[in-house]
Amino acid sequence: MSVIKIFDHYFHKQTILRILLDLVWTVGALVAAIFLHSASSSLQSPVAWTTGILLIVGIFAINASLGFYQRSYARRPSQTRARAALSLCLSIPLAYLLFRISPIQMLDGLLFLVMFAAGLALMLMHRVHALHNAPSDMMRQRVLIFGTGTRARMVGQSLTQSDPHVDVVGYYASPSDTVLDASGNPLLARGKSLTEVVAEYQIDEIVVALSERRGGSMPLRELLDCKLNGVSVLDIATHFEKTLGQIRLDSVSAGWLVFGDGFGHGVVRAAVKRVFDIVCASILIVLSFPVMLVTALFIELESSGPILYRQERVGLAGLPFNVVKFRSMRTDAEKDGKPRWASATDDRVTRVGAVIRKLRIDELPQLFCVLGGSMSLVGPRPERPYFVEQLTREIPYFAVRQSVKPGVTGWAQVRYQYGASVEDAMEKLQYDLYYVKNHTLFLDLVVLFETVGVVLMRKGAQ
Repeated sequence: MSVIKIFDHYFHKQTILRILLDLVWTVGALVAAIFLHSASSSLQSPVAWTTGILLIVGIFAINASLGFYQRSYARRPSQTRARAALSLCLSIPLAYLLFRISPIQMLDGLLFLVMFAAGLALMLMHRVHALHNAPSDMMRQRVLIFGTGTRARMVGQSLTQSDPHVDVVGYYASPSDTVLDASGNPLLARGKSLTEVVAEYQIDEIVVALSERRGGSMPLRELLDCKLNGVSVLDIATHFEKTLGQIRLDSVSAGWLVFGDGFGHGVVRAAVKRVFDIVCASILIVLSFPVMLVTALFIELESSGPILYRQERVGLAGLPFNVVKFRSMRTDAEKDGKPRWASATDDRVTRVGAVIRKLRIDELPQLFCVLGGSMSLVGPRPERPYFVEQLTREIPYFAVRQSVKPGVTGWAQVRYQYGASVEDAMEKLQYDLYYVKNHTLFLDLVVLFETVGVVLMRKGAQ
């Protein structure tokens, strides 16, 4: 399989390999620099190891925040090189600061930094090269799509667009399938059994994407034989969950949601998440307090009206609460009393508001909502009652979002652009369902890292 499940979250094998290689590069550069440019006993010192671990964790956090471990194949090489340069610019001051306050005695501090920077530069050059060069044949995944209808073509398109490590070998038609255009991939021979085709084409994975499963259309015995021979067999809903990190509304059923794994909302998990929220929100409030003071001053100077904006939103179990944000629109933004979606060129946004929305500074007061317990750091975006009522009527499973607390940031927010329509809300719901099904403290950390990258690259805000 091309993905691995860790703490209920799916990671591509290539992502795990990138992380391991980066750790090897960083540890190697750090050990070499300390060994050559410190006292002989420093390498065995617990202080040296503690400092080194802190530095490695910091560099990993920087690279994760800049998106080096995301499955984003639309990024241009120039964009990746820019992120690598930014990573180096952030990592070197971090190394200097940690070793400056550390009691480790360096024979030549400048030479140490130069050598460590060279090691990091080589690691980042390798990362840029690996992200934009075709993987070897040994690292590729050969996939057979069982079905030739609309759903099968949808799977083929998603694989082709989302993962260059996958080769869609072809489509295998079931007896009840209506054969459609296979979008450039071959329709494999009907005259051979599924097990014969899998063996002949050396298939690693089968995605079952049938439009109709009744009337003996699915050869369960042959699929079982393939699975017993080491071939991964996935249904279409699980395929999208693993490949795209979303639960597609056009491929999921109520039975799959009810009888599948996930959706664990136990007391222990809730308690751990609450402690995590309180600790992180408190730290972020202290760190961002100067930014909030400056923002409040600029809002006050630009226009009359309240600095903070309070609005009713729908929270856990459908209960209403007031969300607090910095005011980024005119005070008469909804003078007609009718709620409207925000848009990319919204004339209601003030000049200061345009800046703080782009940098996500307007969201910072929500940290106080996290401390109060009405919100979490990570969760689905809280929506207004008017839109919740509308979207619940029009979109299936929309109310599932309300089984967890809404978040300041979330899986849907970092994976999809700002929602400004029913269609956008439907697309984001597919990511929200993934989060509700698989949410853990580990996934929350992944989202927080990616949120930093979204803010730094200024993506998706309106």
